Amino acid sequence: MSKRLVDQRWPWILAASLIVIVFLSTFVDVHLGDDDWDSRPTGSVQDIAKLRDRKDLNVLFVLIDTLRAEHLGCYGYQRDTSPVLDRLASTGVRFGRHLSQSSWTKASMASLWTGLYPLHTGITRFDQVLPPQANMPAEILKEAGFQTVGLYRNGWVGPTFGFDQGFDVYQRPVGTAPPASVRRDNPTISEAGTDEPTIAATREFLRLRGHDRWFLYLHLMDLHEYVYDRESALFGVHYKDIYDNSIRWTDGMIDILLSSLADQGYLENTLVIIASDHGEAFGERGFEGHARKVYRETTEIPLLILFPFRLEPGVVIESRTQNIDLWPTVLDLLGLEMPGTDGHSRVPEILAAARGEPLPDPGDPAIAFIDQTWGRPKDPPQPAVSVTEGTLRYAWIDQKPAPVEQLFDSSDDPAEFRNRTAENPEAVKRLSAVAEAYREMKPSWGDVPTRELSELELMHLRALGYAVP
Repeated sequence: MSKRLVDQRWPWILAASLIVIVFLSTFVDVHLGDDDWDSRPTGSVQDIAKLRDRKDLNVLFVLIDTLRAEHLGCYGYQRDTSPVLDRLASTGVRFGRHLSQSSWTKASMASLWTGLYPLHTGITRFDQVLPPQANMPAEILKEAGFQTVGLYRNGWVGPTFGFDQGFDVYQRPVGTAPPASVRRDNPTISEAGTDEPTIAATREFLRLRGHDRWFLYLHLMDLHEYVYDRESALFGVHYKDIYDNSIRWTDGMIDILLSSLADQGYLENTLVIIASDHGEAFGERGFEGHARKVYRETTEIPLLILFPFRLEPGVVIESRTQNIDLWPTVLDLLGLEMPGTDGHSRVPEILAAARGEPLPDPGDPAIAFIDQTWGRPKDPPQPAVSVTEGTLRYAWIDQKPAPVEQLFDSSDDPAEFRNRTAENPEAVKRLSAVAEAYREMKPSWGDVPTRELSELELMHLRALGYAVP
């Protein structure tokens, strides 16, 4: 077969391979990782600036669904949940105060991919679809010559909602029954399988097409489903303990994934981004899980950027950043542009921090939003908005009999439980005006299309624990 014919057929060959490798995925062992796999050379701030000139650079984007920043060691957690991520953070860039735009995957991911706030994407209800006018990073990277592959398990980012735009292959690996040693203890889910087929599929992709310039998106779901095994069951049996067990399991998956890149020779020419879509609540305000409110516990998430070289020491960005900044930043590192976003490239902050210089002003306040009735089509919208500015977080929640306003100050209340509205009326007035202006925003592309979900799609989403019709 000619090389040209192989090039034309590779997306279909790979898609077929992703089905075949499911049967091999049971051989993936999350404890095979080797601490010595990181052989990246030491780099400098000059090397960061020169990334845009490299023509061999690949991009690996790993989205760990439901990962709350405060439960990672590199964000100050006392439990040893994340030794691999902590080690990686110490040699790359860690964004210390990073905000998701929603606590619900679909709305959050629409904002992450487009760099737009939820009301600008128009993706706030369960049946809405990203339109073709959306400017997606995969399209930008494909036009720049990257092979683009996405592997996902969360139905909210499925192709039927428009999230496949720009991908040569966008595939949901078929789940297989995990071995008996693996537990799934989230009481709200009944989804079979783990992320092991995704890791196996990545290995197969690198074998087939790793020699080309590529962009690979992996959406990992084991933490969302509280997956762990005997060896990662280190922290107990209560709800929060099992979540921490699952972080440790997922940390092992990251170890396997990156050691595979190293084994195949791609670690030294790959830009790696590790992010999340939202956090998780553990009863702090009377509710558990996510996709309900936009308080600290469900919107403060990690973001790590790892270069094809090690920074010694690593860089920490302490100014406020948001998921809408993620792709403007990554594309700027590559010398590409993503126009028309609400977010901003944080490359100036990265370079300043690497040089030991003061960071630029973070700019406007940050926004998180959820329509509390997103899954109830017969109910009118019921928005909840939070605005963060410095150490302040203002929350406006539409509820009966009247909306609720809250103001928190993390400077002396890190968990943000104490309502300061009476103590700081000037801040309430200023930030409530920001929230009100945000609630008046309209989608950037006019009317947002909707679609009726099939019963099969609804069953899949229910299996993930979502309350949909």
